[in-house]
Amino acid sequence: MAAGIKPRSIFTEPYKSVPIETVDAVVIGAGVVGIAVARELAVKLGREVLVIESGPTFGTGSSSRNSEVIHAGIYYPRNSLKALFCVRGRHLLYKYCKEHDIPHKQIGKLIGEAENHGAVFSYSTTVIGGKYEENRLQLYVSESKTLKNWDGKSPPKPDLILSPRIVVNSAGLGALALSRRFHGLDDGIIPRPYFARGCYFTLSNVKSPPFRHLIYPVPEDGGLGVHVTLDLNGQVRFGPDVEWIDGVDDISSFLNLFDYSVAGDRANRFYPEIRKYYPCLKDGALEPGYAGIRPKLSGAMQGEDIHGIQGLINLFGIESPGLTSSMAIAEHVAAVLSR
Repeated sequence: MAAGIKPRSIFTEPYKSVPIETVDAVVIGAGVVGIAVARELAVKLGREVLVIESGPTFGTGSSSRNSEVIHAGIYYPRNSLKALFCVRGRHLLYKYCKEHDIPHKQIGKLIGEAENHGAVFSYSTTVIGGKYEENRLQLYVSESKTLKNWDGKSPPKPDLILSPRIVVNSAGLGALALSRRFHGLDDGIIPRPYFARGCYFTLSNVKSPPFRHLIYPVPEDGGLGVHVTLDLNGQVRFGPDVEWIDGVDDISSFLNLFDYSVAGDRANRFYPEIRKYYPCLKDGALEPGYAGIRPKLSGAMQGEDIHGIQGLINLFGIESPGLTSSMAIAEHVAAVLSR
């Protein structure tokens, strides 16, 4: 057993009747970071990659609930991983978009390319835990539809056990909860989760967009403030704000059952902030858009040097500028796993 690892009670019982399959590499989560990691492992390292995603398709979580901005990296501490990944990722993402003729808000080609190099995507499938045994992290896998009917009392039984050489936990908002269900991983190195919901409102009843550039106010605690973004059609969005929220139970986090609703009365908080740089904003001009949830924590990337488990990379708290940094994060993960 690796140093610093202590036994835990969850998932300690053997599942003798559950089939076990040996695989090369598993990426948990088909968000933009998970897809970028899968592509990097398949294309650059030639690994046989299986991507497991609890949702019905890719990018249904945080990846599709952001400002759709490729960031420059000016807000992050100098020489921090956030800053380095953002600057490097920005270069890689612009280069990738140009080479593949992709409008900058789209990420579809990343999954076309990963699959072309042998990566397999399994949707509506959820990793619910695992156990470190014989120098491998065995993963317990269930169908997502089965978990939706779980009674919440007895431990959920997996439909399949996977025994991969490499595991990248890129499960987004569920990454922390999942890591706590890896029997053999020390609880002490898993960060405490904090979640902030951010709502966006769209500008309505205007003949033409009043902005041609992005506008970012002074950053606030938990985010970059209520800023202005434009999509490729010129639609103006304001947001996000910051609302600290409680987490959900583990299974709900695996299935992304967070509350993404946008209350119309939250617009009352937006008007005074927006009028600091857009004083012509009229009452009633804001309509609810969408919401996203950001994980707020430190210690975002953990490898064997931290947790002692061979072949496991945990990606925690990948928030803004996660989209911009995705390809740089993938590049780094592949470099660590190739050592």
